[in-house]
Amino acid sequence: MADISGDLAGLDEDSAALVSAVADFAAKKLAPHALAWDEAKHFPVDELRQAAALGMGAIYCREDVGGSGLRRLDGVRVFEQLAYADPAVGSFLSIHNMCAWMVDAYGTDAQRAQWVPSLASMETVASYCLTEPGAGSDAAALATRAERDGDEFVLTGVKQFISGAGTSDLYIVMARTGDAGPKGISAFLVPKDAPGLSFGGQEKKMGWHAQPTAQVILDGVRVPASSLLGGIEGIGFTIAMHGLNGGRLNIAANSLGGAQAAFDRTVEYLRSRSAFGSTLIDEPTIRFTLADMATGLQTSRLLLWHAATALDTDAADKVEQCAMAKRFVTDTCFTVADQALQLHGGYGYLTEYGIEKIVRDLRVHRILEGTNEIMRVVLGRSIAKGH
Repeated sequence: MADISGDLAGLDEDSAALVSAVADFAAKKLAPHALAWDEAKHFPVDELRQAAALGMGAIYCREDVGGSGLRRLDGVRVFEQLAYADPAVGSFLSIHNMCAWMVDAYGTDAQRAQWVPSLASMETVASYCLTEPGAGSDAAALATRAERDGDEFVLTGVKQFISGAGTSDLYIVMARTGDAGPKGISAFLVPKDAPGLSFGGQEKKMGWHAQPTAQVILDGVRVPASSLLGGIEGIGFTIAMHGLNGGRLNIAANSLGGAQAAFDRTVEYLRSRSAFGSTLIDEPTIRFTLADMATGLQTSRLLLWHAATALDTDAADKVEQCAMAKRFVTDTCFTVADQALQLHGGYGYLTEYGIEKIVRDLRVHRILEGTNEIMRVVLGRSIAKGH
């Protein structure tokens, strides 16, 4: 379990209890199996549903439809603790929560009532379908189309790099219903059993082995008009971008949790190893490295909490704060994990120590939910405008 005593000191009673409960769950139900799930490429749906039973399936959805009604600030603390045990599992849960929030925030009353309760329990597992083979960072250029045909929409296109593809029960699909550009994009709720929906082969990945990733193929998929999220055409890009604000924070929190685990294991390892007549942790240059790592972790945590508060309070600069946190935290925490591997020497490269898994799992966080280069574009544009 993470040493969370320092983090709890500044929290109110309810928040402290939440963090402690999540840390305890993750230590007992996730951490002991993380290496085996990674090796077997096992997607632990049963354990995800156990997490959902504790309120982690719809963390910041409203309570009237089964959500936990918590803040984004609570959410990033939850994901840090989950990722301390297994970043790959924590990261999938963050994607599922983003989908649940989209339905809760933008869905009609009927859509919220139909989907959010089962998303909260994770009886329904959700995937987010934005990226395409030819439209990654330029999301507004997506080519998947949805044509109106009477009381139905017909969806045709391919989505790429979709976490949960083939296993998830519900797919939130961004598709073009109008002209080129962001205003022509709508969002659809597509169940797994929709005729014409299929999935590509499982991608062979560097990390995130405990969650499936594949193409989502829409070959004339017919869904009722009531599947249009929010019941309004042309708001899909807005939904996607607003969802990604929170998604960026959650992925950053998963990087933080993984890096904190790597750091704690490294300190324990250095205390137990001797060289040249003293323990490794007594070597000044190693202590300097640990000091920098600890500073990076704490700076990341404070920046992440600040950005989450900006999103909770609908601050004018919330988009920039989320982009800044995502860029800084995922870069910094990957570096911390890589330094942890280096300080383990050859043992860090061995699977059994778990450090190389953390490095592999955290690497993709700098790419997804908007690459860190795109985060710099967002921030640079804001600075240039004088915001």
